[in-house]
Amino acid sequence: KGANQAVAAARLGGRVIMCGCVGDDSFGKAAVEAFHADGIDTQYIRVVKNTPSGTAVIIVVDGDNRIILDKGANGFLTEEDIDKALENAQEGDIYLTQLENPIEIIGYGLKKAKEKGMYVVLNPAPANKEMEPYLCYCDLITPNETEVELLGGREKLLKKVKTLLVTLGGDGFEIVTPQDAQKYPCMKITPVDTTAAGDTLCGGLVAVLAEGKTLEEAAKLGSKAASIACTRKGAQPSIPTRKEVEEYTWNGVVAEACLV
Repeated sequence: KGANQAVAAARLGGRVIMCGCVGDDSFGKAAVEAFHADGIDTQYIRVVKNTPSGTAVIIVVDGDNRIILDKGANGFLTEEDIDKALENAQEGDIYLTQLENPIEIIGYGLKKAKEKGMYVVLNPAPANKEMEPYLCYCDLITPNETEVELLGGREKLLKKVKTLLVTLGGDGFEIVTPQDAQKYPCMKITPVDTTAAGDTLCGGLVAVLAEGKTLEEAAKLGSKAASIACTRKGAQPSIPTRKEVEEYTWNGVVAEACLV
């Protein structure tokens, strides 16, 4: 998920620094080479010796997916890795992470990013209730409806996090604050493969936020990119570029983000 989000953020206009671990196998080498091709800074990706890279087996049925995950080298991320990656981080930079690394290390990263004055975004997937103590370090979380319930529901989450961006699958997304909740429809498409749709939204979201746009503007572009990704097979191969998103046509017309 971290790799997908990094690729999405880079293709959709962000300047991305990736922190993580890969194994010393062909999968790890290929992953780093692919990051380079997308212009991602890989100096903080550590190769773990005698360990396989994290891998996922993805089963797609009627456009929906089931993912079987082996964390592999993802389980070897350390506090030192986080410290090195954040050594040059500036106030206002954006920190995006997810839950395919050890929970205590993810929590450490959230806390360190917050201390640096970064804008902290967590995609709480794969869902894990052990993240609850660390949610207070987040400015924004991007759960789906199932993850919201697993983490205790909206009311409980809003006591720890200022803003929720809840993804609603084919119904779009919802921005929720203690004061308000606003739903936004997504672009209507016929899904081929939903793999990496959520990661694409997250990557597009932070790329546009980094440009100084509003959360609503950023989420709309991320949502449109995610919809486009669903029309293609695969994870990273399905993620569109910024140009593709801006020029994407639907029935011969340039499709606006959140077209009903």
